[in-house]
Amino acid sequence: MGRGRVVLKRIENNKTRQVTFSKRRNGLLKKAYELSVLCDAQVALIIFSSGGKLFEFASTDVGKILERYRQYRYGQQEYKLAIEHDNQVTYQDILRLKAKYESLQRSQRHLLGEDLGPLNVKELQHIEKQLEGALSQTRQRKIKVLLNQMEELQEKEVRLEELNIQLKSQLEEESLHSATPGPSNPLCFGSHQRAQPDGSGVPGSLGGIGNHLQAWFH
Repeated sequence: MGRGRVVLKRIENNKTRQVTFSKRRNGLLKKAYELSVLCDAQVALIIFSSGGKLFEFASTDVGKILERYRQYRYGQQEYKLAIEHDNQVTYQDILRLKAKYESLQRSQRHLLGEDLGPLNVKELQHIEKQLEGALSQTRQRKIKVLLNQMEELQEKEVRLEELNIQLKSQLEEESLHSATPGPSNPLCFGSHQRAQPDGSGVPGSLGGIGNHLQAWFH
């Protein structure tokens, strides 16, 4: 027959309770040792008997393991508190932005002349001042834009005048250049070559004949 299931309750017999404690304690210490060796884990085990006797096991050092546990435990709590605080702050920011958005929407509708019925005299006066301020800024901006456009037109006018003067000067120079006569050509038709008294102006062959005729007459 197999072993029956042990009922988990306090053992009333003192001697039996002490025997069971010793057996189970040794088994628990053995399991803790095996876990640290097989899994390379840091294990600390602290046991106090009903009589107040201390039994402990640690894979490295009980104090170091407890210090690590304390830092991790309180660090986790601080991390959770920080997360909760950030979530709370984010939720408050969302609510504040939502309220601001709704207020801006109401202001926009009021400036457009909508939903003015529930407003009192003071709120209407505030809207009136806002409209007057916006109108004043619009006028100032309009004047500035017009002045800038006038300056641009004046600059364009000056550039066109300068360009007109340059073109006029170029046309005058071209007209003067075309009216000036060029150098005379010695081969032009209608020109006459004056003969020299000594016959040097006569062509070579005719000049020789003239000399012979003069010799015959002498």
